[in-house]
Amino acid sequence: MKLLSRIALALSATCLSFAAAAQAFPNQPLRWVVPYPAGGGTDVAARTIANEMQQAIGQPIPVDNRPGANTIVGADFIAKARADGYTIGSADNATLALNQGLYAKLPYNPATDFSIVGGIARFPYVLVVGPKSSAKTLEEFLAAARKAPGTITYGSPGLGGPNHVAMELLQQRTSLKFNHVPYRGAAPGIQDLLAGTIDCMLVDTGSSMPHIKSGKLRALAVAYDNRLAPLPDVPTFAEAGVKDFSAFSWQFLVAPAGTPRAAMDKLGDALAKALARDDVRKRLGDLGIEPSPMPAAEATRFVAAEAERWGSVIRTAN
Repeated sequence: MKLLSRIALALSATCLSFAAAAQAFPNQPLRWVVPYPAGGGTDVAARTIANEMQQAIGQPIPVDNRPGANTIVGADFIAKARADGYTIGSADNATLALNQGLYAKLPYNPATDFSIVGGIARFPYVLVVGPKSSAKTLEEFLAAARKAPGTITYGSPGLGGPNHVAMELLQQRTSLKFNHVPYRGAAPGIQDLLAGTIDCMLVDTGSSMPHIKSGKLRALAVAYDNRLAPLPDVPTFAEAGVKDFSAFSWQFLVAPAGTPRAAMDKLGDALAKALARDDVRKRLGDLGIEPSPMPAAEATRFVAAEAERWGSVIRTAN
């Protein structure tokens, strides 16, 4: 056989093997990395959607919680994983927009180390107080804070996280100063709020809704452009007198940069199908989580705008 013929045959066989591999995806379980502890809104959304996606692709998608360092631990794990489609994960405000303004050096590059599969959801924030608080409205809460400046404590799921930075914005809008108590995730902060150890939290609805519905936490205002269907009687901050304050967590499903297009397409299709299901939308909606599918190109522009917006808040706070 002539040399050129042998080369052509070898290339043909290689292409066929690549095609077969792409068609075979996935042929083993995947892993969905969540950079927060179990029990929070990010974890709840991931488990809900992963359960539906695994039905579509025919392989299990267990959730792997890797919290720590304002999502850096989990994000770095995703970024450095093999780019074969079998490691995916949740990436939020902190991972893609905030950390670059908070840390002089990151172990990952938010702009180049991830391939965005698609949008997952938005998590509106709600300001909640515990059962020992006398404040029934946002106005009463802010009035009490003004009478005793510097004494109000608030919890957040982590130092430098979206909730923390959002509270910095609230302080800038109200000219008040609160004392920050960071936790490793929303759940332990909520437990301390229930116990009266801290005074308030600006927390995502996915984490707080069960406690609000049970009456254990009192919602004073939602940091969103409109009222939330599960909390129709809770005003927005704008309605309660605090203008230009809107804050929510957003989530994207990402894979390591360089993940094959065939795998990305299959994951994207499975994600879209999961988010289109009425039962999934209802389960998320009942927790105040808003399904928010978004294609990769639009997501890139959105992340850039969010990085600029919150970078300004961080610079002012510093």
